[in-house]
Amino acid sequence: MDPSPSGFADALRAAIQHRDTTLERVAEHLRDRGTPVSLATLSYWQTGRSRPERPRSMAALEHLEDLLGLGRGTLRALLDAPKPRGRAARRTPVPVQGSAPWSDTGEFRRLVAELDLSQDAHLTRISAHDRIEIGADRAKRLQRTRQVLRAETDGVDRLVVTSWAERRGGPPPTLAGTRNCTLGKVNVDVRGGQVAAELLFDHALTRRETIIVEHETHVPTPRPVAYGHQRMSRLPVREYLIEIRFHPRALPRYCVQFSEVAGREQVRAITLDSAYTAHAVALDLDPGRYGIRWSWGAP
Repeated sequence: MDPSPSGFADALRAAIQHRDTTLERVAEHLRDRGTPVSLATLSYWQTGRSRPERPRSMAALEHLEDLLGLGRGTLRALLDAPKPRGRAARRTPVPVQGSAPWSDTGEFRRLVAELDLSQDAHLTRISAHDRIEIGADRAKRLQRTRQVLRAETDGVDRLVVTSWAERRGGPPPTLAGTRNCTLGKVNVDVRGGQVAAELLFDHALTRRETIIVEHETHVPTPRPVAYGHQRMSRLPVREYLIEIRFHPRALPRYCVQFSEVAGREQVRAITLDSAYTAHAVALDLDPGRYGIRWSWGAP
Protein backbone atom coordinates (compact mmCIF):
# COMPACT_ATOMS: atom_id res chain seq x y z
CA MET A 1 0.00 0.00 0.00
CA ASP A 2 1.06 3.58 -0.62
CA PRO A 3 1.09 5.39 2.76
CA SER A 4 0.76 8.91 1.37
CA PRO A 5 -1.93 11.51 0.74
CA SER A 6 -1.97 10.60 -2.97
CA GLY A 7 -2.33 6.89 -2.15
CA PHE A 8 -5.27 7.67 0.11
CA ALA A 9 -6.86 9.94 -2.52
CA ASP A 10 -6.49 7.36 -5.29
CA ALA A 11 -8.01 4.60 -3.14
CA LEU A 12 -10.91 6.76 -2.00
CA ARG A 13 -11.68 7.95 -5.52
CA ALA A 14 -11.57 4.41 -6.90
CA ALA A 15 -13.80 3.08 -4.11
CA ILE A 16 -16.41 5.79 -4.69
CA GLN A 17 -16.46 5.05 -8.40
CA HIS A 18 -16.62 1.28 -7.84
CA ARG A 19 -19.50 1.71 -5.38
CA ASP A 20 -21.39 3.77 -7.99
CA THR A 21 -22.19 6.54 -5.52
CA THR A 22 -21.70 10.31 -5.34
CA LEU A 23 -20.02 12.66 -2.91
CA GLU A 24 -23.45 14.04 -2.03
CA ARG A 25 -24.61 10.57 -0.96
CA VAL A 26 -21.39 9.98 0.95
CA ALA A 27 -21.82 13.28 2.80
CA GLU A 28 -25.43 12.37 3.64
CA HIS A 29 -24.37 8.94 4.89
CA LEU A 30 -21.74 10.42 7.20
CA ARG A 31 -24.14 13.10 8.44
CA ASP A 32 -26.76 10.48 9.29
CA ARG A 33 -24.19 8.62 11.39
CA GLY A 34 -23.19 11.66 13.43
CA THR A 35 -19.80 12.23 11.76
CA PRO A 36 -20.56 14.96 9.21
CA VAL A 37 -17.95 15.84 6.58
CA SER A 38 -18.62 18.70 4.17
CA LEU A 39 -18.82 18.20 0.42
CA ALA A 40 -15.81 20.48 0.00
CA THR A 41 -13.72 18.37 2.40
CA LEU A 42 -14.70 15.11 0.69
CA SER A 43 -13.77 16.64 -2.66
CA TYR A 44 -10.38 17.64 -1.22
CA TRP A 45 -9.80 14.14 0.18
CA GLN A 46 -10.40 12.36 -3.13
CA THR A 47 -8.22 14.77 -5.12
CA GLY A 48 -5.33 14.72 -2.66
CA ARG A 49 -5.59 18.40 -1.73
CA SER A 50 -6.06 17.50 1.94
CA ARG A 51 -6.51 14.41 4.10
CA PRO A 52 -8.27 13.37 7.31
CA GLU A 53 -6.29 14.43 10.37
CA ARG A 54 -8.55 15.69 13.14
CA PRO A 55 -10.28 13.23 15.51
CA ARG A 56 -13.73 13.89 13.99
CA SER A 57 -12.40 13.21 10.50
CA MET A 58 -10.69 10.01 11.62
CA ALA A 59 -13.95 8.87 13.24
CA ALA A 60 -15.76 9.50 9.95
CA LEU A 61 -13.27 7.20 8.18
CA GLU A 62 -14.79 4.11 9.82
CA HIS A 63 -18.25 4.95 8.50
CA LEU A 64 -16.76 5.84 5.12
CA GLU A 65 -15.03 2.46 4.87
CA ASP A 66 -18.30 0.74 5.78
CA LEU A 67 -20.28 2.66 3.15
CA LEU A 68 -17.73 1.87 0.45
CA GLY A 69 -17.51 -1.82 1.31
CA LEU A 70 -13.89 -1.60 2.45
CA GLY A 71 -12.32 -3.49 5.27
CA ARG A 72 -11.97 -1.74 8.63
CA GLY A 73 -8.82 0.39 8.65
CA THR A 74 -8.23 0.16 4.87
CA LEU A 75 -8.27 3.92 4.27
CA ARG A 76 -6.66 4.78 7.59
CA ALA A 77 -3.66 2.59 6.70
CA LEU A 78 -3.04 4.74 3.62
CA LEU A 79 -2.41 7.85 5.70
CA ASP A 80 1.01 8.70 7.04
CA ALA A 81 1.81 10.87 10.06
CA PRO A 82 -0.33 14.00 10.54
CA LYS A 83 0.87 17.23 8.99
CA PRO A 84 2.68 19.63 11.32
CA ARG A 85 0.61 22.48 12.73
CA GLY A 86 1.37 25.77 14.48
CA ARG A 87 4.89 27.16 14.02
CA ALA A 88 6.11 24.05 12.23
CA ALA A 89 3.37 24.35 9.63
CA ARG A 90 4.15 28.02 9.05
CA ARG A 91 7.71 27.13 8.11
CA THR A 92 6.49 24.92 5.25
CA PRO A 93 6.97 26.59 1.83
CA VAL A 94 3.70 27.77 0.28
CA PRO A 95 3.19 27.39 -3.49
CA VAL A 96 3.41 30.64 -5.41
CA GLN A 97 0.13 31.57 -7.07
CA GLY A 98 0.63 31.10 -10.76
CA SER A 99 2.75 27.97 -10.36
CA ALA A 100 1.68 24.33 -10.57
CA PRO A 101 -0.39 23.01 -7.65
CA TRP A 102 2.44 20.76 -6.51
CA SER A 103 5.38 23.15 -6.98
CA ASP A 104 7.11 25.16 -4.31
CA THR A 105 8.34 28.74 -4.30
CA GLY A 106 11.81 27.82 -5.52
CA GLU A 107 10.55 25.81 -8.48
CA PHE A 108 8.35 28.65 -9.71
CA ARG A 109 11.02 31.29 -9.24
CA ARG A 110 13.49 29.25 -11.26
CA LEU A 111 10.90 28.73 -13.98
CA VAL A 112 10.25 32.46 -14.47
CA ALA A 113 13.70 33.76 -13.50
CA GLU A 114 14.68 34.73 -17.06
CA LEU A 115 11.26 36.01 -18.12
CA ASP A 116 10.16 39.64 -17.98
CA LEU A 117 7.50 39.91 -15.28
CA SER A 118 7.95 43.66 -14.86
CA GLN A 119 4.98 44.54 -17.06
CA ASP A 120 2.46 42.30 -15.31
CA ALA A 121 1.50 44.97 -12.81
CA HIS A 122 0.83 47.45 -15.64
CA LEU A 123 -1.88 45.26 -17.21
CA THR A 124 -5.45 45.24 -15.93
CA ARG A 125 -7.12 41.86 -16.42
CA ILE A 126 -10.58 42.82 -17.63
CA SER A 127 -11.60 39.27 -18.47
CA ALA A 128 -10.16 35.77 -18.86
CA HIS A 129 -11.81 32.77 -20.49
CA ASP A 130 -10.49 29.20 -20.37
CA ARG A 131 -12.16 26.61 -22.61
CA ILE A 132 -10.99 23.01 -22.13
CA GLU A 133 -11.83 20.02 -24.28
CA ILE A 134 -12.00 16.53 -22.73
CA GLY A 135 -11.74 13.63 -25.19
CA ALA A 136 -13.43 10.26 -25.28
CA ASP A 137 -10.39 8.89 -23.42
CA ARG A 138 -11.26 11.20 -20.46
CA ALA A 139 -8.04 13.15 -21.05
CA LYS A 140 -7.56 16.87 -21.48
CA ARG A 141 -6.73 17.46 -25.14
CA LEU A 142 -6.68 21.22 -25.65
CA GLN A 143 -7.11 24.46 -23.74
CA ARG A 144 -7.96 27.74 -25.43
CA THR A 145 -7.44 30.88 -23.36
CA ARG A 146 -8.75 34.33 -24.26
CA GLN A 147 -7.86 37.42 -22.23
CA VAL A 148 -8.95 41.05 -22.54
CA LEU A 149 -6.24 43.30 -21.12
CA ARG A 150 -5.80 47.03 -20.64
CA ALA A 151 -2.45 48.81 -20.41
CA GLU A 152 -2.08 51.25 -17.54
CA THR A 153 1.11 52.80 -18.91
CA ASP A 154 2.74 53.28 -22.33
CA GLY A 155 4.95 50.60 -23.81
CA VAL A 156 3.44 47.40 -22.39
CA ASP A 157 4.18 44.68 -24.95
CA ARG A 158 4.01 41.26 -23.26
CA LEU A 159 2.33 38.94 -20.80
CA VAL A 160 3.79 35.96 -18.94
CA VAL A 161 1.67 32.80 -18.77
CA THR A 162 2.31 29.45 -17.09
CA SER A 163 0.94 25.94 -17.47
CA TRP A 164 1.67 22.48 -16.14
CA ALA A 165 1.13 18.77 -16.60
CA GLU A 166 -1.78 16.97 -14.99
CA ARG A 167 0.60 15.56 -12.38
CA ARG A 168 4.16 16.08 -11.25
CA GLY A 169 6.65 14.43 -13.56
CA GLY A 170 4.28 14.30 -16.53
CA PRO A 171 5.37 15.82 -19.85
CA PRO A 172 4.84 19.60 -19.82
CA PRO A 173 2.28 21.04 -22.26
CA THR A 174 3.19 23.22 -25.22
CA LEU A 175 1.92 26.76 -25.78
CA ALA A 176 1.08 28.65 -28.96
CA GLY A 177 -0.04 32.24 -29.47
CA THR A 178 -3.11 32.35 -31.72
CA ARG A 179 -4.39 35.96 -31.67
CA ASN A 180 -2.53 39.26 -31.39
CA CYS A 181 0.53 37.61 -29.87
CA THR A 182 3.47 35.33 -30.57
CA LEU A 183 5.64 33.25 -28.26
CA GLY A 184 8.71 34.97 -26.87
CA LYS A 185 11.06 33.36 -24.40
CA VAL A 186 9.89 29.95 -23.17
CA ASN A 187 11.20 28.12 -20.10
CA VAL A 188 10.39 24.44 -19.62
CA ASP A 189 10.84 22.44 -16.44
CA VAL A 190 10.73 18.88 -17.79
CA ARG A 191 11.26 17.28 -14.40
CA GLY A 192 8.49 19.30 -12.78
CA GLY A 193 6.17 19.21 -15.80
CA GLN A 194 5.83 23.00 -16.00
CA VAL A 195 6.21 25.64 -18.69
CA ALA A 196 6.30 29.44 -18.57
CA ALA A 197 6.31 31.70 -21.61
CA GLU A 198 6.18 35.32 -22.69
CA LEU A 199 3.32 36.22 -25.03
CA LEU A 200 4.64 39.12 -27.12
CA PHE A 201 1.90 41.47 -28.32
CA ASP A 202 1.75 42.43 -32.00
CA HIS A 203 2.51 46.01 -30.96
CA ALA A 204 3.38 47.95 -27.83
CA LEU A 205 0.28 49.32 -26.14
CA THR A 206 -0.36 52.93 -25.21
CA ARG A 207 -1.87 53.90 -21.88
CA ARG A 208 -5.55 52.83 -21.55
CA GLU A 209 -5.38 50.79 -24.77
CA THR A 210 -7.03 47.38 -24.67
CA ILE A 211 -6.03 44.19 -26.45
CA ILE A 212 -7.56 40.74 -26.94
CA VAL A 213 -4.93 38.02 -26.56
CA GLU A 214 -5.53 34.34 -27.23
CA HIS A 215 -3.27 31.32 -26.84
CA GLU A 216 -3.62 27.54 -26.83
CA THR A 217 -2.24 24.91 -24.50
CA HIS A 218 -1.69 21.49 -26.05
CA VAL A 219 -1.38 18.38 -23.86
CA PRO A 220 1.22 15.91 -25.16
CA THR A 221 0.69 12.17 -25.37
CA PRO A 222 0.33 9.93 -23.51
CA ARG A 223 -2.48 11.95 -21.98
CA PRO A 224 -3.50 10.99 -18.43
CA VAL A 225 -7.10 10.91 -17.29
CA ALA A 226 -8.12 14.41 -16.16
CA TYR A 227 -10.03 15.09 -12.96
CA GLY A 228 -10.18 18.87 -13.02
CA HIS A 229 -8.85 22.18 -14.27
CA GLN A 230 -7.85 25.23 -12.30
CA ARG A 231 -6.51 28.73 -12.89
CA MET A 232 -4.02 29.99 -10.34
CA SER A 233 -4.26 33.76 -10.58
CA ARG A 234 -1.38 35.93 -9.40
CA LEU A 235 -3.24 39.20 -10.03
CA PRO A 236 -6.91 40.26 -9.80
CA VAL A 237 -9.27 39.54 -12.71
CA ARG A 238 -12.59 41.34 -13.17
CA GLU A 239 -14.34 38.41 -14.85
CA TYR A 240 -13.32 34.79 -15.24
CA LEU A 241 -15.20 32.20 -17.27
CA ILE A 242 -14.19 28.55 -17.33
CA GLU A 243 -15.78 25.99 -19.65
CA ILE A 244 -15.13 22.25 -19.65
CA ARG A 245 -16.57 20.51 -22.70
CA PHE A 246 -16.80 16.73 -22.38
CA HIS A 247 -16.96 14.20 -25.19
CA PRO A 248 -20.49 12.71 -25.32
CA ARG A 249 -19.00 9.24 -24.79
CA ALA A 250 -17.11 10.37 -21.68
CA LEU A 251 -19.43 12.25 -19.36
CA PRO A 252 -18.54 12.78 -15.69
CA ARG A 253 -20.69 11.53 -12.84
CA TYR A 254 -20.69 14.97 -11.26
CA CYS A 255 -18.90 18.33 -11.40
CA VAL A 256 -18.18 20.98 -8.78
CA GLN A 257 -16.80 24.46 -9.18
CA PHE A 258 -14.39 25.66 -6.52
CA SER A 259 -12.52 28.74 -5.45
CA GLU A 260 -9.82 29.17 -2.84
CA VAL A 261 -8.76 32.61 -1.66
CA ALA A 262 -6.60 33.22 1.41
CA GLY A 263 -6.82 29.55 2.36
CA ARG A 264 -10.63 29.40 2.32
CA GLU A 265 -12.37 27.17 -0.23
CA GLN A 266 -15.93 27.34 -1.50
CA VAL A 267 -17.47 24.51 -3.53
CA ARG A 268 -20.75 24.32 -5.45
CA ALA A 269 -22.21 21.52 -7.55
CA ILE A 270 -22.83 22.33 -11.23
CA THR A 271 -24.53 20.46 -14.09
CA LEU A 272 -23.71 19.99 -17.77
CA ASP A 273 -25.68 21.87 -20.42
CA SER A 274 -27.07 20.41 -23.65
CA ALA A 275 -23.64 20.76 -25.29
CA TYR A 276 -22.04 18.52 -22.60
CA THR A 277 -20.31 21.55 -21.11
CA ALA A 278 -19.82 22.57 -17.49
CA HIS A 279 -19.09 26.23 -16.86
CA ALA A 280 -18.52 28.63 -13.99
CA VAL A 281 -18.29 32.42 -13.86
CA ALA A 282 -16.54 34.49 -11.21
CA LEU A 283 -16.47 38.27 -10.88
CA ASP A 284 -13.87 40.49 -9.25
CA LEU A 285 -11.43 37.67 -8.59
CA ASP A 286 -8.71 38.14 -6.01
CA PRO A 287 -5.46 36.21 -6.43
CA GLY A 288 -6.11 32.55 -5.72
CA ARG A 289 -7.29 29.26 -7.24
CA TYR A 290 -10.43 28.85 -9.31
CA GLY A 291 -11.62 25.85 -11.28
CA ILE A 292 -13.86 22.86 -11.84
CA ARG A 293 -13.35 19.29 -10.58
CA TRP A 294 -15.22 16.18 -11.64
CA SER A 295 -15.45 12.47 -10.99
CA TRP A 296 -15.74 9.60 -13.47
CA GLY A 297 -17.96 6.55 -13.27
CA ALA A 298 -16.96 3.08 -14.46
CA PRO A 299 -15.45 3.04 -18.01
